Order: sequence, then C-alpha cells, then structure tokens
Amino acid sequence: MGPGDHDPGPDDGTGRDGPASDDLLAALLDGMDAALCAFDADGVVTHWNREAERILGWTAAEAVGRQGFAGWAVRTADAAGVEERLLSAMTAPGRQVHEFALLTKDGGRVLVRTQSAAVRGPDGKPAGVYCAFSEVHTQIDLERSIALSEALFEDASWGVVLVDADLRPAVVNAHAARLLGTGRTTLLGRPLGELLGHGVEELESAFAHVLAEGAPPAPAELWVSVRGDESPSADQRRCWRSGFLRLASPLAEEPVPLGVGWLFQDITEAKLAEQEAAQLRFRGNQLHRAARAAAECESPMEAATVHLDFALAGFADHALIDVLDPAAAPETPRLVRVAASPAEAPGPVVQMDKAGLPVRYAEGHPALQCAARTGSVRASAGVASATAAEEWATTRRWPRDANHALCVVLRSRGVTLGVVTFLRGASRTAFERTDAVYAESVATRVAAALDLAQAVTGG
Repeated sequence: MGPGDHDPGPDDGTGRDGPASDDLLAALLDGMDAALCAFDADGVVTHWNREAERILGWTAAEAVGRQGFAGWAVRTADAAGVEERLLSAMTAPGRQVHEFALLTKDGGRVLVRTQSAAVRGPDGKPAGVYCAFSEVHTQIDLERSIALSEALFEDASWGVVLVDADLRPAVVNAHAARLLGTGRTTLLGRPLGELLGHGVEELESAFAHVLAEGAPPAPAELWVSVRGDESPSADQRRCWRSGFLRLASPLAEEPVPLGVGWLFQDITEAKLAEQEAAQLRFRGNQLHRAARAAAECESPMEAATVHLDFALAGFADHALIDVLDPAAAPETPRLVRVAASPAEAPGPVVQMDKAGLPVRYAEGHPALQCAARTGSVRASAGVASATAAEEWATTRRWPRDANHALCVVLRSRGVTLGVVTFLRGASRTAFERTDAVYAESVATRVAAALDLAQAVTGG
C-alpha cells in the first residue's frame, strides 16, 4: 500500500463501513416489536434485542455469548429438547414454529411461541439460526384480532364499512354491499352522496362527530334511502341501526385517526311494526276517550263533533261532515255541510248554521263518489307547486292548505246518512289503507250519533 493509500475497512456490501452497518443492524433489531435472538452454528447466542430483554429480563450483555439457553433461560431438564428444536431449523426448509416455556431473570416462566429459520453464510451453507418469539397470549390476541377482522368482512350478518378520514368507504363487507345495492369494490372511494339519498347528511355528521369526539355511547337509528336502479330499495326508506368506532393507528405515539368503523343492521321491518303498534295503541286510546266524552254530551250532534275532535289528533288537519239532503232526488244526490273544523287554522269541529244549503260539489267529487259507492275514497293533489295544490283544494270546496283527502261513508241501520272527510296538508303523507280503517271506525261512531240526532229532531 502506497503512502497516499488508505485502508477502506471491511466491505459489508452496502457501500458503508462496518461500524455504521453494525449500528444500523442494532437499531433495526432494537426497534422490532417481536423479541429476537440468533445463534451461530455451535448454538452460541449472537444477537439479543430489547423486546427479548423486556419479556425475559436478561440484557443483551448477559445473553450474548452464552451457549444455548441451558441453566439461565430454560430449565436444565428442558434445555436439550429446546436446543434441538431450535437448531433443527438449520437443516429444515422454511420456518419452524414451536411453543415452549422460557425462564425470566427473576425466576418466572413465560410460555412463548417461536418462529426459527436458518441463517445462510456466503457459501450458502447454514451458519446459524435466528429465532423470533413472543408471549403466547400476545400472539393469540393478535390471531384473534385478525380472525375477527376476517370474519367481519366475510361472514358477518350485519354491514361493516370502514370509512377513511375523507368520509369515503375504504373497506366494505359483503353484507353492507348488498344493503347498499352494489358491489364491494365499486363502493370504494366514492362519496356517500352517490350511494345514499335521504339521510346522507345525518350519516356524514355522525362520522365527523366520531372522528372529532369518539364513539357515541349507544347505537343510533338512521333512516336512509339507497340510490341506484339496481337497488331493490331505491325508492324506499330504510332504518339502519348503526354503531360507530373511531379507528386510530396503533403504531403512532399520538392517536392518529385512520377513519371510522361503521357497523349497521337493517331493522326497517321491526321499526315499522313497532311504529304501527304504537299507532294502533294511540288510536285505540283515542276511540276509547272519544266514546267516554261523547257519552257526556247532551246533544247527539255534539257527540258526533266530539268523535271527530279526538280523531283529528295526530291523524289529520281538518274534518268535514256532509249529510245527504233528503229533499234531493236519489239519482242526483246532494250533500249539505253540517259540521267542519276551522278552515284557516286547526281547531275543534263546530256545527254549521241550519240553512241547509247544499255544498256545490262538482260531478265526480270524492265525497259524491264515496256516497255512491258506500266505501272509502282517497285523493291527493299530486302536484309539486303550492299554487296548483291550492287550486286543487279550492275547486273541491276544501280548505286551501289541503293536499290529501280521505272520504268515508256514514251509514247507520243500513242507510247512507252522508260522508265524513278528513284532510291533510302538504307537510303530512298521503292517507294509506290503515288510515282508512281507522277513519271507518270513527265514521261508524259519528254515523250512530247523526242517526240519533235525526231521530230526535225528526229530520
């Protein structure tokens, strides 16, 4: 070597000098989450990282250089068997998995699961063994977590969606994809507004709250509608009982939100049944209370209006009673208004004056159809603009805010006495068949009171 030459030191194949490479290796070993030790071909410990020190209590200075585990990390009686299993990895293909008990520095025993594999030298021959190990309960916890995750995204009977910090689906299980009416992969990365119609704002607000504040204390019931023609429930509202979990990275020193875990079940049928049962109880109570109040009325006509007052609660905005004019010919029936609720604002049903002037219903009016068919008739404005809806109500001689109507025939002793009409505004839904059944129960009681009133007056 000449005067200007220098010794580059041993080449480790990385372009860096040996000591720097050793420091890097030591840093990598000490930064591992798993405990790791290594043995040379003679079974002497060559490496021992910090996680191994944490589990067993032996420091690297105390472990490196020892011959096997006998007498310090393993009971002497078990040492031969443990060493044989570990060193067998030098001649076996792949990794070997074993479980055995190791001794801690303070004399305790720890059951560990090990993965060992051969370390090859430059010539390709086995030069030693490395062994990664962890406490069995820790490994089992990890395996349970992985198994739970796989089960949730494959076999769960409820929907599971992982939403990223941008509130877009990142992982979706098969059940959630079916409820959302699309495939699992087509959902990923799409805004929720493309998947859901009604209810998407409430859902996004829930996600934002969970990211900022954490999981709510109890599940929430959200009513949503699914977009897309491919969904069987595209035009229906569904009730999803939803639970939310904030997801944070376990690798960061400070909790870093990864997104939100959303678990939900479709409880629409149960919720509708619950609502129907509550509605039936309420309406049954109203019929009972109306009967008790009507029994205290001196006038049968007053009793008829009392029945309507109780029926209007939670059911309709207006009620009208029209009776058949006995002076009219049977082929051209006419209806006379005898009682009505206030047209401008909700209020009790009151009797009209006794002028007996017929209501100017046009031919084909729902009330006339009801009297002719002796059955209930439902009608709705079916228009978008408020002006058109007001015109629809006005031409039918109903209050201007009426958007939905239900006409029910009044019959007593086999005779048609008239028609009772219930009206709802635009803020309410149209009348359904269950509403007609309730209205018919009310009409039966109103008709009995009207029949009595006509018998008393001789009309």
